[in-house]
Amino acid sequence: MNAWNRLELLVGNDACKKLRSTTVLVVGLGGVGGYAVEALARSGIGTLILVDYDVIEETNINRQLIALQSTIGYKKTEMWQARIKEINPSCKVLIKDIFLTQDNLLEAMQEKIDYIVDACDTISTKMELIRYCEKNDTKMISSMGMGNKLDPSKLSIIEITKTSYDPIAKILRKMMREENITKKVMTVCSTEQPVTHSEQTIASNAFVPAVAGLLCASYVVQDIVGEK
Repeated sequence: MNAWNRLELLVGNDACKKLRSTTVLVVGLGGVGGYAVEALARSGIGTLILVDYDVIEETNINRQLIALQSTIGYKKTEMWQARIKEINPSCKVLIKDIFLTQDNLLEAMQEKIDYIVDACDTISTKMELIRYCEKNDTKMISSMGMGNKLDPSKLSIIEITKTSYDPIAKILRKMMREENITKKVMTVCSTEQPVTHSEQTIASNAFVPAVAGLLCASYVVQDIVGEK
């Protein structure tokens, strides 16, 4: 038995070959993106392009898979590259230590990309990715806001035009309408009202971002193998 035999039993050998020939770009390696990367690596994705400019901080430990006492201060991209190689040595891992903007977008897009997982927090970056996908007919799934949320059962995968409560999705929908962007953008979104508290810091936990990341990976894998 090989490492992906149990996945092959679910989707078949041909589907696993598709996964091995697929390139996925993940933007943002925090609570959502980290779990998405982990699941994609364990699903046999052939090439992963990881984009994040940040280093691991102590405040990441409560929700980010790569955040340990021993990894504080290290770049997230480098730690993920090392972890993926331990999981799947045959996976090609490309890392981009950049804060993705309109000016450096193409630096992350040098490979042929089959799918984009948007797990970043910045609306302008999310919109740049939507524009790229519209222009290049690239599939993507985008995680909306997971901060100040407590109930992972309120998460679902939904097309962006059908979202309702999420403020990030509302802004993106407006920008897409203004630019006449008709690209179908799938999102992971919550119907939970945000928890209120007295601090300016965005509250978080170990399970809502994790479930959001796993939902992103699940959608990508199922779409690639033809189950969507």
